Amino acid sequence: QVQLVDSGGGLVQAGGSPRLSCSASGGTFSGYVMAWFRQGQGKEREFVAGISRSGGSTYYADSVKGRFTVSRDNAKKTVYLQMNSLKPEDTAVYFCAAHSTTIVYTIAPAYGYWGQGTQVTVSS
Repeated sequence: QVQLVDSGGGLVQAGGSPRLSCSASGGTFSGYVMAWFRQGQGKEREFVAGISRSGGSTYYADSVKGRFTVSRDNAKKTVYLQMNSLKPEDTAVYFCAAHSTTIVYTIAPAYGYWGQGTQVTVSS
């Protein structure tokens, strides 16, 4: 069973480029598909980006494509979300998530393991 800890959020100006990290412990990290979701105030949790177990395949929501990059370092048991050209509408709590099949799902219920979330607030 894997435990996830998100970090790297905070208050950022529009156009900023923070990087979120999600560190894993327990389990075999390379055996998990990893994803990032976000949840804005009063909104449903939505898929942001996902990455295959090897890191060879990545997937993005249309709203972040071209601005965000997901990557992973299996040796460090960490997944990252590089966020560029942030907009106020990117303000949300960001969660990393994991599941142990081979498919990068884009729906939250598919993921059995979650980080605690990290708040990203983008000021205009």
